[in-house]
Amino acid sequence: MSKILVIDDESWLREMIRMALEQQGFEVAEAVDSHDGVTQARAGLPDLILCDVNMDKPGAGYVTLQKLREDSNTAAIPFILMTGMADSVGMRQGMDLGADDYLPKPFKVEELYAAVNARLRKIKTVRDDAERKLTTLRTQISMMMPHELRTPLNGIISNAELLAADASALGVETVTEIGREISQSALRLERLIESFLFYARLEMVATDAESVIAMRSAKITGAAEIVGATTSATAETAGRRNDLKLELSDGPVAMAEEYFKKIVGELVQNAFKFSQPGTAVQVGLKTSGGEIEFSVHDRGCGFSSEHIARIDAYVQFERKMRDQEGLGLGLAIAKKLAEMHGGRLGITSRPEAGTTVTVKLPQPKKA
Repeated sequence: MSKILVIDDESWLREMIRMALEQQGFEVAEAVDSHDGVTQARAGLPDLILCDVNMDKPGAGYVTLQKLREDSNTAAIPFILMTGMADSVGMRQGMDLGADDYLPKPFKVEELYAAVNARLRKIKTVRDDAERKLTTLRTQISMMMPHELRTPLNGIISNAELLAADASALGVETVTEIGREISQSALRLERLIESFLFYARLEMVATDAESVIAMRSAKITGAAEIVGATTSATAETAGRRNDLKLELSDGPVAMAEEYFKKIVGELVQNAFKFSQPGTAVQVGLKTSGGEIEFSVHDRGCGFSSEHIARIDAYVQFERKMRDQEGLGLGLAIAKKLAEMHGGRLGITSRPEAGTTVTVKLPQPKKA
């Protein structure tokens, strides 16, 4: 049963709305003014709020709406403003504050039902979609995490046990090789954990508007130098320094250096991962139309259009056909970072013909 809070200073109207909604099976609470409404909303967390614009004071409904939108506990509650003066200026003000709908007075019972049911259907759709995504995410993590954690961990444990059991009889070359394998497995495990924690941190920051605004206020100059250094280090790690081809034009970026490096590193690492040694990985940087464009092109296995549409965190493609390392977070991290900074990530690809990933980011605004 959905709970609806009605905020209005006219008792006869509250009573009429309450009776009409209770006939439809809703649970209804009443508040007599803005202060009472905010208090009840925070305490009861209704599924929907109906609020008059002008109560004890003109514009009191806007004040109510603003206070509830500023509170994280009530910010997402659907909010319908009721008013006898539904002019364009007032409606714009309400929408700017986060109102979901307007219900002009006087209204018929059928119009009340239509407005209420439309809002509740919409919030149900949003919640159902969020639940589906959460279920999918849980499934993906539960299927991938055990394997991805155990693979490098098994390499560390088995090689360490081998050293502990008979190191003196193995010889210097064998011990050195075992040590190298332990180091590689440990680094893989470290990258896995760091990517998981980084993406989790991004998800939390994305829900805080002030944090996102703060992120967008950062800026870097000399982007070409950052791209050159980051891609060279990634190529060295992959053992493919000669495959890296750079074409860089410098420009400023409205992003912190940490995040820009992350985008560059993740996309270039993916390009090396999904292409064969000896094939070129081309990295470009240029400015265009007030944006800076970073691109990575490889001649690897490519993606189908279906796979591109499904790119998300913890999603891997054709796992049974290709041995993939990691949680599929590289593209998801780059895409998330770009969007949080007002940019976008695009992919053009054909299976077995290579992939081009392009990230367009805003340049800092001129003072």
